[in-house]
Amino acid sequence: MIEVKDVSLRYRDGTLALNNINLTIGESELVYLTGPSGSGKTSLLKLIMGMEYPTSGIVRVMGQSIPEEKPEDLRNMRKRIGPVFQELKLVPGRSAMENVLMGIRFLDFSRQEIKENAADALEKVGLAHKADSMVENLSWGEAQRVAIARAIARKPGLILADEPTGNLDHDNAVNILNILASFRQKNTSVIVATHATHLIENQRNITIIRMSGGNLTVEKRGGEK
Repeated sequence: MIEVKDVSLRYRDGTLALNNINLTIGESELVYLTGPSGSGKTSLLKLIMGMEYPTSGIVRVMGQSIPEEKPEDLRNMRKRIGPVFQELKLVPGRSAMENVLMGIRFLDFSRQEIKENAADALEKVGLAHKADSMVENLSWGEAQRVAIARAIARKPGLILADEPTGNLDHDNAVNILNILASFRQKNTSVIVATHATHLIENQRNITIIRMSGGNLTVEKRGGEK
């Protein structure tokens, strides 16, 4: 699914965001990226998404190398990723349904499939009854679920969520993490960057990647014995 080998990422201002890291993430994994602000979590997500290129080392995501010589190959890879951005990027003045539709209209689905995927995604996040509501009239937790619906409507092989529990109270944060975790399945992995480590303390069958200063350590938790 994802292979990161001897990868460093240094920005133009000289900041070393990732320092010679190695990482392998397989299919159907649920992965949490933890660490303080500036530790490299968002940089790693951007690298996996193909929004940043490594300064050195090798990155492969779902069989594609980053950077890829052919731009269309990178675009095709991105189509198979469902991103949930920290800033949500919902379009005001549009309904929940319209925002989900806008996220998949340029993918390789028929018009009927686009409508069905959008409706199914809103149903899965518990917002079918809010499909016609303007996003500015939704609570923050509901808006976050619209962003998740937009991501899963793509039928992705990989879901990337950057701090999806920010600005949420405890109950809504738990709900969002549970929703994201539910989409881990065969051929689909979920990676969540979060500060809310207290919410995952008792979870099993997960991978935790702890980041600090552009370095990382990996802990794989199995199921209950």
